[in-house]
Amino acid sequence: MLEGLVLAVLIGLTATALADLWTLLQQRVLGMPGPNWALVGRWLAHMPRGRFVHASIAKAQALPGERVLGWAAHYVIGIVFAGLLLALNGLEWVRQPTLLPALALGVATVLAPLLIMQPGMGSGFFASKTPNPSAARARSLLAHTVFGVALYLAGLLWSALLA
Repeated sequence: MLEGLVLAVLIGLTATALADLWTLLQQRVLGMPGPNWALVGRWLAHMPRGRFVHASIAKAQALPGERVLGWAAHYVIGIVFAGLLLALNGLEWVRQPTLLPALALGVATVLAPLLIMQPGMGSGFFASKTPNPSAARARSLLAHTVFGVALYLAGLLWSALLA
């Protein structure tokens, strides 16, 4: 149990950091905007106040610590998804990581923002209220596909380091 938790933390943090490096590369090379984790933090920070859905999170009242909260949530969610990967595939997956389970999980995780986060933040289900829903969906799918590959690479790294 403890071993699984430690591995989920290590793999989740590493995979999320690798995915963030990909986002940074896209920003620097292609000029693509990255996610605004402060807005995610704002959305989360409004929840204890009873506000779960916003017409536009960007127009909602800014709250102290929202950027830190957003970034922390981003990494915690990465750890949770890594834990789900290990729960579904067992700790044996870390001893011999394979791409398909990690990639499949990464792609499946795109449902979280499309069905929960975006509607709650005012972008609608499947980004339907954004200026270009198809582009927003494609960016989300790409980001989560990259996260799946990053889970695999993180598994390879920790497999080698812990062997």
